[in-house]
Amino acid sequence: MVFLILDALVLGAVGSYYLAQRSFTKKMAQIEAQKPENLVKEATAKVLPADGYTTQLKWGDIVKKLVEAGAIDPVKYREIYNSKTNGAEQLTLLEGESDQAISIDENNAYFLVNTLWALGLTQKSIVLDEGPMTKNTANYASTGGWILGKKTAMELYSSQELIPLNEEQQDLVQKIAGNVYRPCCGNSVAFPDCNHGMAALGYIELAVAAGLSEEQIYQDLLAFNSYWFPDTYVEMAVYFQQQEGLSWDKVDAKTALSYDYSSAAGAQKIKQAVQSIPGLKSQGGSCGA
Repeated sequence: MVFLILDALVLGAVGSYYLAQRSFTKKMAQIEAQKPENLVKEATAKVLPADGYTTQLKWGDIVKKLVEAGAIDPVKYREIYNSKTNGAEQLTLLEGESDQAISIDENNAYFLVNTLWALGLTQKSIVLDEGPMTKNTANYASTGGWILGKKTAMELYSSQELIPLNEEQQDLVQKIAGNVYRPCCGNSVAFPDCNHGMAALGYIELAVAAGLSEEQIYQDLLAFNSYWFPDTYVEMAVYFQQQEGLSWDKVDAKTALSYDYSSAAGAQKIKQAVQSIPGLKSQGGSCGA
């Protein structure tokens, strides 16, 4: 009986030791993860995954339609996208229908923003016809800056129903657009005065027409913004992890895209909050693709 009691005590002590070891190891791993250099590295891997981000949508024939509408000049596109590092593999989309998924990575981000910009500019939309863009229409970066088509921006502006959208869908596009910001500007996508805003509008229209949920659309747009403004969103991921204890994959996309975080003013506040953390390459947002 004495031996049984001793054995139980020994086993209990051993068990307690290993539990303490596991707890200590876990705690040390958490401390290690919170080191600034590891925090930035982990945030970067989540914000900008090496394999890129793939949506549920396929290109179909929308790029071909943009060519036919005069919104994209294939000659100009081929002059720009002439290497694998800037989206050359996407040029097949100019020729016809494609089952290629709409995706984004470090190599095709430039192609994606320009192509969706052409779509947002050309697609018939109440956002363009009834929103703030109706004043001084030709003088914004998203209109005056479009030079990759055979037609001028104002000839293209809200001119064709490339994507069939009923009244209810148009309203949903406008609603989602009003909740999405980008760090180069202070306006939402409902006022798409720059290229990234117009590109986001184009994607929202595609996604709503395809029946994607609002939650999924916000998630896709957050991924696009992240590749278009990588430094800003790595900063944001570090902020959420450090200040709110949320890893990037747990952050609500609609919240991250809101004025408080993704507008120029919001992004500046995030920048100031994390600027002392080593390893961040803070350059700010720009409307340049």
